[in-house]
Amino acid sequence: MAVLVRLAGDVDLAEEAVQEAFAVAAERWPRDGTPPSPAGWLITTARNKLIDRNRREAGRAGRQAEALLLYAPGEAAEEGAVPDDRLRLIFTCCHPALGESARIALTLRLLGGLTTGEIARAFLVSEATVAQRVVRAKAKIKHAGIPYRVPSDADLPGRLGSVLAVIYLIFNEGYLSGSGDPVRDDLCAEAIRLGRLLAGLMPDEPEVLGLLALMLLIHSRRAARVTAGGSLVLLADQDRSLWDRDLIAEGQELVRRCLRRDRPGPYQIQAAINAVHSDAPTDWRQVVRLYDRHLALAPTPVVALHRAVAVAEVDGPSAALGLLDGLDLDGHHLFHAVRADLLRRLGRSVEAVAAYENALARTENPAEREVLRRRLAELRSPET
Repeated sequence: MAVLVRLAGDVDLAEEAVQEAFAVAAERWPRDGTPPSPAGWLITTARNKLIDRNRREAGRAGRQAEALLLYAPGEAAEEGAVPDDRLRLIFTCCHPALGESARIALTLRLLGGLTTGEIARAFLVSEATVAQRVVRAKAKIKHAGIPYRVPSDADLPGRLGSVLAVIYLIFNEGYLSGSGDPVRDDLCAEAIRLGRLLAGLMPDEPEVLGLLALMLLIHSRRAARVTAGGSLVLLADQDRSLWDRDLIAEGQELVRRCLRRDRPGPYQIQAAINAVHSDAPTDWRQVVRLYDRHLALAPTPVVALHRAVAVAEVDGPSAALGLLDGLDLDGHHLFHAVRADLLRRLGRSVEAVAAYENALARTENPAEREVLRRRLAELRSPET
């Protein structure tokens, strides 16, 4: 996609050509064997599909497009400020002429490996809304003539916020997948790879370091988070001896580098919170103080929800339950799951059952559904 979009100048045409190339590969490779350079073979085949399409079109524009495709070899990548193909196209798609939600949705769809449904869950909106954003973004790119080119050094800061959001949402979908697998290690690994590349490219940007630290610290708990049978293990119940101490050490060092820069941002604060969790026992008062800063920088209902969870550990479930009033998160399963847990701890079992049922109705993740069903079964048990 990174090469074909640049050559075709059109997202839809590039997607179609790439899909056709993969279809040919699926037919030929099992029979003829995998070529020495699979990526180069796919790019060349997709480029030839574009040339064939242009030959079928009459007029000078079609001939000019064909000449460009013939002249520019598909295997050649543009040089520029961003060396990695995928990271380059992420920066390219995060063009400031597009609205932020549109550019993030488009990039996640094209390059993040996420379906429309997965993107919708990340944004807490409907699939139809995400689909509309993607269509509108493609149309604006085409009609406004927004160029697909390697961004220069001067372009990077203005696009950085959207690029960070894309990488984080790819990681988040891997960490808690909406697919059949409770965790998608491929997405987590790719997000961390992109984060490392970005940290090498922009080492003086604290939020870049903060995002990388956040992903490393969360990923360090991977081995303890899911049982061999695929069941989700909550943070408080995890076996800390299974945590990856090397990832924790790297993540904590990045957090310390961020602190020395003293330019706090949301990713840095989230990383600091996870660094506190990495030390036993968790200092919940420190976590609440960090969430206070996070809420000041990003006053969103989701941040307020996570802060309430920390408050429950310091001031009790009753204080935390009052903080949930007025949060516009009815469609978010985690809101109902947190509320259910607080009600359960307060002994309000009937209300807790209803809240767990609401949470269950709003998530498709199998591992999360199992945890919620287990909680419901405990509440409905005659011994409870």
